[in-house]
Amino acid sequence: MSMFGKMKDVYKLQKEAKRIKAKLKKTHIEAEVEGITIIINGEQEVISVTISDEAIQNPKKMQENLVKAFNKAIKKSQQVGADEMKEVMGDMGLNMPGMGG
Repeated sequence: MSMFGKMKDVYKLQKEAKRIKAKLKKTHIEAEVEGITIIINGEQEVISVTISDEAIQNPKKMQENLVKAFNKAIKKSQQVGADEMKEVMGDMGLNMPGMGG
């Protein structure tokens, strides 16, 4: 492949990365654990945290469940991001190591 062709591919990848970043910022991911609901976006920024009255009754358990809910939300957001990248790499005819493709 010529140098120009490679530069074109890099530009295309950068453009797709920006598009994915914008899409992930708008994507909301919800995780719930025993009355605690966490909503984050695809960039792993916290949108909201909701704690039910029942969950508040046991502070120690609530702390544990907050950690579980945040971890669950982050894991889901990572999967959403990975799926987006797989789709782009497939559309571009590229194969990324570690992306299952």
